[in-house]
Amino acid sequence: MALEAWEMAAFGLVVCAIVAGLLHACFPSAASRDVQKLVTSEIRNTSALLFDGPLLIGASGAAKRSLKIDDGEFSWTDLHAKLASAFPGFPADIDTVKQDGMIVIEGTSTDLADAVTCEWVDGVTRVEFKQDPNLPAEICQKELDTLRLASSATPYPVWREDAAGQIEWSNTAYQRLCRKLSSSSPPMGFPLFPDVPRPSLPGQRTRVQAKTPNKDQKLWFDVSTVDMDNGKLGYAVDINAVVDAEIAQRNFVQTLAKTFAQLSIGLAIFDRNRQLALFNPALIDLTTLQADFLSSRPTLSSFFDRLRDQRIMPEPKDYASWRQQISDLAQAAADGRYRETWSLPSGSVYSVWGRPHPDGAVAFLFEDISAEVTLTRRFRADLEMNQSIMDHMDQAIVVFAQNGSVCFSNQACQKLWKMDPENSFAQVTVEDMTRLWQSQCKPTPVWGDLREFVAQTEQRASWSAAVSLRNGTPLQCKVQPILNGATMISFDTPTEASVAGSLRAFAG
Repeated sequence: MALEAWEMAAFGLVVCAIVAGLLHACFPSAASRDVQKLVTSEIRNTSALLFDGPLLIGASGAAKRSLKIDDGEFSWTDLHAKLASAFPGFPADIDTVKQDGMIVIEGTSTDLADAVTCEWVDGVTRVEFKQDPNLPAEICQKELDTLRLASSATPYPVWREDAAGQIEWSNTAYQRLCRKLSSSSPPMGFPLFPDVPRPSLPGQRTRVQAKTPNKDQKLWFDVSTVDMDNGKLGYAVDINAVVDAEIAQRNFVQTLAKTFAQLSIGLAIFDRNRQLALFNPALIDLTTLQADFLSSRPTLSSFFDRLRDQRIMPEPKDYASWRQQISDLAQAAADGRYRETWSLPSGSVYSVWGRPHPDGAVAFLFEDISAEVTLTRRFRADLEMNQSIMDHMDQAIVVFAQNGSVCFSNQACQKLWKMDPENSFAQVTVEDMTRLWQSQCKPTPVWGDLREFVAQTEQRASWSAAVSLRNGTPLQCKVQPILNGATMISFDTPTEASVAGSLRAFAG
């Protein structure tokens, strides 16, 4: 009998276990009922979370979007960190919810919810975000009115397309543009920008030309689109002023390029990063640098290094300080202080100067002044030769310019009158010289006549007069008009004068 009792007890336990399993399968637990409830609430666009202890085991789509919850692990501590500022008093420990059973926390901001309800149900904690049923209508209506006013008043076309590319909604600016571009097409449902490519980056703009009935008229827009459910939202910004400015700038640059191409002066413009931004053909001719090298936008240092290699600039004495010299050169050009004359081994002479340009750029100009320098040197040599010839003459000669200043005198004049007008600090005039001659000669009216003659511009003819030094030495003063209104005055001793007269008589 004892054995039968034990067997009956074991059989009863098995039956109980089977019944419990059937009951569990037929009647879900509280946690299962809450999961089903959560799914139902998500359909009703409510926001709810389920926690098994401190770990998240389920969340509605609205809750995930509101709290930005990804598919990774999310705990009660993470939830507290997100809600502590908007819902003061939100429990930091989930055990607080277990003790109280249900906690309602009022929010300080309606962006997420007006209140949060935390409920303990059979070991599962449910967190639901609730809105005041009386408040959303007013808030939503106010927000809707603001959005309508903003979309209607904005001067930029805004529209929404469906998945097939048809216009579902558009604002007033879009409809106005539709009527402008095609009066025969209805404002709604007419796609203005049908071929906008999909942006590779969010918010990326695409420049699009809108088709107009007038082929000569072109309207340009920057179009950006945002992907949405079953379509996309588009924005267009009128950039006709920008395009016109770009065209004008491009035409201006082309005009400058054509002008620079006709210059005989080499031009090299470096931008703020000290890279070659613009050059003209004359630079290639003067520097013998290759066009492909200049087109590669070399730096300032590379450019002058190549000039040194081509022997187009003087060889630096100390190459170790060459880089510092280039930096100083660029700084001097930026300040407008750089100007040098380069005498090249080939015999050519270049004038190089730097000028500042807007936006931190600098320009260098190269001019071949070899012919000018050669002419100047030749002219200087001729002057020195003429001066040497005049210095070897026995006659004392002085030349006055049209304004009455001394422009030439020979050594005989300086020796006779013991004065060198050309080395005087102040400009020596005919008044100064006649005053000197008057002080060293006997009284005579010749000096007044001489001053008047130098100041005359018409009816000028050569004349001469005899004067005497205070020591009694006679002199023959001869006055002759020469080119450009200048006057030459010579002083001869009587012997020299008689010899010169005999030579003229013999020549005649």
